[in-house]
Amino acid sequence: MRLFLLVFFLVLSGLAFMPYQQQQVYDVVIRGGMVYDGSGNEPFVGDIALAGDTIAAIGNLQAAKGKAEVDASGLVVAPGFINMLSWSEKTLLMDGRSMSDIKQGVTTEVFGEGFSPGPVKRKLRKPVDSLWTTLDGYFKYLLKKGISPNVASFVGATTIRMHELEQANRAPTPAELKRMQDLVAQAMEQGAMGVGSSLIYAPATYAKTDELVALCRVASSYGGMYITHMRSEGDFILPAINETIQIAKKADIPTEIYHLKLNLERNWNKIDTVLFKIDSARKAGIKLTANMYPYIASGTGLTSRLPTWVQEGGAREMRKRLKNPALRKKVLYEMEKGIPYKNSNPSSVVLMGFRLDSLNALYKGKKLSEVAALHGKSADETTLDLIIKDKSPIEAIYYLQSESNVRRILALPYVSFGSDAGSMAVTPEFEKWGAHPRAYGTFARILGRYVRDEKVISLEDCIRKLTSLPASNLKIKKRGRLVKGYFADVVVFDATLVKDNATFEKPHQYADGMIHVFVNGVQVLANGEHTQAMPGRIIRGPGYKR
Repeated sequence: MRLFLLVFFLVLSGLAFMPYQQQQVYDVVIRGGMVYDGSGNEPFVGDIALAGDTIAAIGNLQAAKGKAEVDASGLVVAPGFINMLSWSEKTLLMDGRSMSDIKQGVTTEVFGEGFSPGPVKRKLRKPVDSLWTTLDGYFKYLLKKGISPNVASFVGATTIRMHELEQANRAPTPAELKRMQDLVAQAMEQGAMGVGSSLIYAPATYAKTDELVALCRVASSYGGMYITHMRSEGDFILPAINETIQIAKKADIPTEIYHLKLNLERNWNKIDTVLFKIDSARKAGIKLTANMYPYIASGTGLTSRLPTWVQEGGAREMRKRLKNPALRKKVLYEMEKGIPYKNSNPSSVVLMGFRLDSLNALYKGKKLSEVAALHGKSADETTLDLIIKDKSPIEAIYYLQSESNVRRILALPYVSFGSDAGSMAVTPEFEKWGAHPRAYGTFARILGRYVRDEKVISLEDCIRKLTSLPASNLKIKKRGRLVKGYFADVVVFDATLVKDNATFEKPHQYADGMIHVFVNGVQVLANGEHTQAMPGRIIRGPGYKR
């Protein structure tokens, strides 16, 4: 008995001197979700803990506690999505919440398809603090206003060209090219991801291959990439891909093709050759990737139907030429003959909206063929008349692609995704805009239609293509994966309910299925509703110098 009491006393004494282990407390614990970590690997059921802006722990965290707890049972937990082609540089200044994208799980917006917010020249009588002239100046101005998502940007090759040559249709002089290269270097040191081009639009189309190589060599020296809307996505797509590969090789730079697609039915069967060229370049050691949006219709201005020479000097000079009878006759002749390329059928073009309310009342939402009949002239003449009267490019939707090619491109392992649109809100200031449904539905459409319903790709591969693939291509550190120590950009959604609701007839409709979204550890979407939080940051490229 004495021995038993002695042992009992020693045990109690030992317990008394053991250190008290407190329960681990995190800012947020997301519990019991099906975790897709962004790698493309099989998912697992687990918990994720967030501390500050960081993922602090992943696994079975039953012993831990969160100041806020999120029940993710039956839901998908994934890294925040990266929108590889965003036009939100303006819309975020209008509404920093990024509603249409946040409600789809987009936590990072990437700008720069040819145009970027800087560098720009401003004709000011005196300095104005609220206006920027550099890419970094825009970043600081945007952060001052407040944004929900993170933001990154390429420096636009068109923006660089306009800074030095304005709208001139000529090659830069050696001195001008040197200044253009210096501007690229400046932008790279301020955090640009690389150089972005949009080569079907004037004045970008005036740039020759050597000019683009010269700019890309600068970006390459900082570890950046080249990303391009190629010179053609239709009749001349094969030479356009050849040029893209040539630039990648000569500048020794990783390269990505914006919204890879084949326009016009007569070109759809070129898909095998297009993909063969890309695969061959990749096998030869060129880092060549692409992105896309999941719609058979694209969206751009009616001005894209015009010969580029008539656009030299900018919109005002273009309209002057279109009013000149001799020049107008030449433009119409070239449009009829398919110079520089044969235009799409007017019945496949739908006018999205005009600057003038009077034209909206008459023609908004109608096919170009219908508008031409009402106008009493040919489609080409109607196009010129409308551009002159509205004094705008007149945004339109072009039904040019095949569904089978969309599916095939979507499944390619090196293809990520971008909306090619601004992030908007269902508010009066945005609802009056003409919009492509991709602004509200790109990412939900991929997850709902192409993953869940049609099973074109698996959910784990889709999430990889939405997260770690673009993060890796952009060399973004500590994002794109659910890994301990990474930034806490996290989305929680219902894979059975995720769905795009935006249509071409009614584009301003939010997607369904996204439940919770965290950006840098701060919840911006809770139970499908925006929290009004603005935790977004600027994500700087590899050449950034503080």
